Amino acid sequence: MARPTHVLVTGGAGFIGSALVWALNQRGQDRVLVTDVFDRSDKWRNLVPLRFDDLLEASTVADAIERGALNHVHTVYHMGACSSTTETDTAYLLRNNVQYTVMLAEWALQRNIRFVYASSAATYGAREGELSDQTDLATLRPLNPYGYSKHLFDLYASRRGYLDRIVGLKYFNVFGPNEQHKGDMRSVANKAFHQIRETGRVGLFKSYRPEFNDGEQRRDFIYVKDAVAITLHLAEERTAQGLFNVGSGESHTWRELAEAAFEGLDRTPAIDFIEMPEQLRARYQYSTRAVLDRLRATGYQQPMTPLKDAVREYLAGYLQHDRRLGD
Repeated sequence: MARPTHVLVTGGAGFIGSALVWALNQRGQDRVLVTDVFDRSDKWRNLVPLRFDDLLEASTVADAIERGALNHVHTVYHMGACSSTTETDTAYLLRNNVQYTVMLAEWALQRNIRFVYASSAATYGAREGELSDQTDLATLRPLNPYGYSKHLFDLYASRRGYLDRIVGLKYFNVFGPNEQHKGDMRSVANKAFHQIRETGRVGLFKSYRPEFNDGEQRRDFIYVKDAVAITLHLAEERTAQGLFNVGSGESHTWRELAEAAFEGLDRTPAIDFIEMPEQLRARYQYSTRAVLDRLRATGYQQPMTPLKDAVREYLAGYLQHDRRLGD
């Protein structure tokens, strides 16, 4: 039997997926199969500078597997999913985020193909502070259908012992090039760029807890280039199995992020504090940080890009010139 030569990246035209294809290209890997659900968005533009062997519509993947057309794949990076935290069609999320993932994972396991998939920090629900990827999955309570769909596959994989053989990635607040197509799901860094360019100001939610001043709510922000570097490391480190946080390991305030955006564009900060929608207030997280002990134990010691440096590169180097990764 010929040695498998290709990697499969699902969601490969999307934000993290296309960044992953870019990172593979940077390493000299061009034998990539890309799948995605193509719509009227301009995410196809993320693929233009990238190198890959073939492009498949996501709906054709099951048939390609049945025909043996993907037997030359040695690694699957399953980044494809509905990533909207406001999606309310639970049946759609079950089909797209759970059942499709089950199909791919079980095919990969049957053929001894390395399987790495995108879970999400949304599975932690309303938990705050230091969030550990060693937390008992049965204790987690996601707050939206998207987070629940990701949690359901984590639970499925755990019950069947798959987490001893595959890698699930709990991505935190990822930002960076190639997210322009995401609409309202774009990062606050991206939205801040457009607000500054259009109005010269940035709006942040007010705080509704006395121990946090306005703008002092905290998140673990990670640059997409760091996120895909971690993803590749965990795929290649064959002893790595189970769930891993993918964050910076540091917590920064929304104010720090906004000020970094102004600084990255050489503008004077002008921040407005706006009312948070009523429906968000009771379940809003005021502080999160990814615990990276499991990641570090696999030997990943690369430093994370400092927030200010990442924001400046993203806004001034990419958004200001409408560039994608690889341009």
